[in-house]
Amino acid sequence: MSLRKRQRSASSSRLATLSSPPSPHSHVASSPPLSFANADLLLRLQLDRCPDDDGDVDHDACEDHRGLDPFLDLHVSSASLLRSRYFAALLSDRWSPAPSSASDGHLSLSVSGSYSCAHPFRAHVEVIRLLHTIDFAGSIHSPADALDILPIALKLLFDACVEACVRFLEAVPWSVQDEARILELAPLLPADEAADLLARVAPPPAAASSAAGGEASRSPSEAMLHGLIHSAIHGHPVPAATKAFVAMLLKDYPSRDCVHKVLDEAFLSRLETVKELMGKYASPDFRVAVNSDEREAIQRLNLQSAVLNLRHLLWLIERMVDIKVADNAVKLWSEQAALTADLQKLLNDVDMWKNITPGLPVLVTRCTLRLANSVVTGETLVPRLVRMKLVKSWLPVLNVCRNIVQPMQCGYKSPNCQELEETFLQIISTLPVPDAQDLLQQCLGFSTRDVDDCPHLVTAFKTWFRRATRTPQGGEN
Repeated sequence: MSLRKRQRSASSSRLATLSSPPSPHSHVASSPPLSFANADLLLRLQLDRCPDDDGDVDHDACEDHRGLDPFLDLHVSSASLLRSRYFAALLSDRWSPAPSSASDGHLSLSVSGSYSCAHPFRAHVEVIRLLHTIDFAGSIHSPADALDILPIALKLLFDACVEACVRFLEAVPWSVQDEARILELAPLLPADEAADLLARVAPPPAAASSAAGGEASRSPSEAMLHGLIHSAIHGHPVPAATKAFVAMLLKDYPSRDCVHKVLDEAFLSRLETVKELMGKYASPDFRVAVNSDEREAIQRLNLQSAVLNLRHLLWLIERMVDIKVADNAVKLWSEQAALTADLQKLLNDVDMWKNITPGLPVLVTRCTLRLANSVVTGETLVPRLVRMKLVKSWLPVLNVCRNIVQPMQCGYKSPNCQELEETFLQIISTLPVPDAQDLLQQCLGFSTRDVDDCPHLVTAFKTWFRRATRTPQGGEN
């Protein structure tokens, strides 16, 4: 029996048994109905053959197509097809009679071979069924259903179906694969309907243009990261867990430049706050203008706020070093001559800070140590001048911190101070001989009564003398 006779026989038998549309869940069946109510027209779905000369074609898929019938006949209602603007035009009197027209009671529709080889006609049959039933809720149960139907509905200009698919897709979550398919289909959709879908996968044009307008504006990603950092720093019920989560997001974020910019902004903001608070403490005008009781209360609040902001600053420094974007932070930290002067005034006023904020010296040294260590290890690369200014600005603060930590215990030094001493000496070793000479003379305070207690200082001086007595390269003997 020929292929055409087998097809006609199958169509006749199905027509005798299937006179109504399928049930709501039958759209995934392997044998879709071939006849619909009030059928008065034969619609042939014609499968396109794979082009032999296409180098990109999937030959395995073509082999699958050769094992299938190249067409499928559907008995349809012409009145129902009019819901499609494509079929409405094809069935109108304005359309010139042609082999594909309905002049002899037959229509044909080309089906691309790029669809699923297992069921190449399924999506087309489902759209034809929807033309008859308008049962969108019964047919669209997942994004995959909507995305299978949507290209056919667009091709046939079936506006109600397109709207139903877009409305479903706009309201439900997507997988990564769904999102990729939606991005491919979006250019084919009407602008307003595409905008509803694209709003989920890209910022609106207004946000993109404002982000490009100047440094004051943030891109959506920068605004989100800025908000996360703010939430991690301020007032979350579980700050440690929140900070750990935000730290992970910052480290894994693909755009290092974006993270760099956001962390720099947050660091500068915290640093300016600390400088302002310390400036108020050291201001002579404030000390004269306010009576002693009121001044003490205000200074207490200022110092407590300064310590809180130093904790935030330390967390930001740790994130910047961890992600290796601390170069600007090191530069800013090296330029804080005014802040270090105010800190020295405060740390010399032991009665003030010890009773209010006893942890202040430790926080100051930890911030400096974290940045200085990143320079020594090569995690943060900064110019020679920045390295020199970093030691020069913060060495006096280190000396004060050393002297105020339990002075009654001879030879005792805080672990942070000890490590910062060693780190500063290593940075000094990276400087030219004249610069190193000037800074090493300021490090004599690292020694104690027992010379054995300062091997790092001994090594630093021996290194300097070895270099200083070496014959200059290119000079005369």
